[in-house]
Amino acid sequence: MYGDRRLSRRVGGNGGRRDGVALGFATQSDNVLPGSGIPAPAFRLRRRASARKRTVSGPRACWSRLGRVGPGTVRLVRSKNYAKDVLAGDWRRPRKGQIPEIAADSGLVAEDPSSGFCGAVVACEKDSVTLEDRFGKRRVFPLAKAGFLIDGKPVTLVRPVRKAGKVVSASGSIAVAGPLARVARESRIYVEGKHDAELVERIWGHDLRVEGVVVEYLEGVDHLPEIAGEFGPGPGRRLGVLVDHLVTGSKESRIAGQVDSPYVLVTGHPFIDIWQAVKPSVLGISAWPDIPRGIPWKEGVISELGWRGEPGEVWQAILRRVRTYADLEPALLGRVEELIDFVTDPPQGD
Repeated sequence: MYGDRRLSRRVGGNGGRRDGVALGFATQSDNVLPGSGIPAPAFRLRRRASARKRTVSGPRACWSRLGRVGPGTVRLVRSKNYAKDVLAGDWRRPRKGQIPEIAADSGLVAEDPSSGFCGAVVACEKDSVTLEDRFGKRRVFPLAKAGFLIDGKPVTLVRPVRKAGKVVSASGSIAVAGPLARVARESRIYVEGKHDAELVERIWGHDLRVEGVVVEYLEGVDHLPEIAGEFGPGPGRRLGVLVDHLVTGSKESRIAGQVDSPYVLVTGHPFIDIWQAVKPSVLGISAWPDIPRGIPWKEGVISELGWRGEPGEVWQAILRRVRTYADLEPALLGRVEELIDFVTDPPQGD
């Protein structure tokens, strides 16, 4: 409300109208109803309909139904003058460049952004891909354009193209097509436990079958010297042993030092358990956790990572994620290759 004489002076003497704006005002004496002493309501500023689309300008301040806006132009604000929502957009369309196409090779870790499901590729058909998460749960997704995320970036998964020519085994060696059955060698490879044996079979099974080498597990190395003696190593009958946590000063290193035979090779990796030989990235974790002494290592890992299931069940889920030698740590790869060479290609004189 405006009941100020200054307003009348500002408008001028044209009957209370200026630039299409009808103005009503009251003086100090007009602010009281005659004979009552009751203050009268001041008049509001009214704007003619014909003036709503006009531009009000001038050297002096102008008045509108919104109040005093200062010298210049009065503009009506409309919502359509704003640009579209800055947060709106299609995440599938990168700001620069094209969306890359990635072959859905076995073991590739991808995420479905719609459901948040993250897992490794275990199968790929013409129009779909199957992912398996770290708990062994599998889901099938269509091979849509920009339908997946890898390292947080949209990609298009495509069916891998099989290259003609030589076939490579999981260990990286040239696969032998249709190997003939043969009698197993007398030489053997011993590993500590069942999980070790299953991992060796997973990666080097083809190579071992071609060479006729049998892998057996010991369920521990506490009695390794006696076991090696009972095996009866000699020329043409060699024994290779893969030991967990074979580091200087460990119990395993002291036991291995008691085996003394040119026909026995004891070697090993530095990991506490064979699980650690699997690269953490294959399982979607940043690193294997450190488990304090006194806590069973496998159970401690399952609890620390929030996994579910017994150690045997969890190991099977881990094993399914391992596809090729590239999924394993080099510290294990070199030791197994060394053992295979030792039992299959003995020096002259054996």
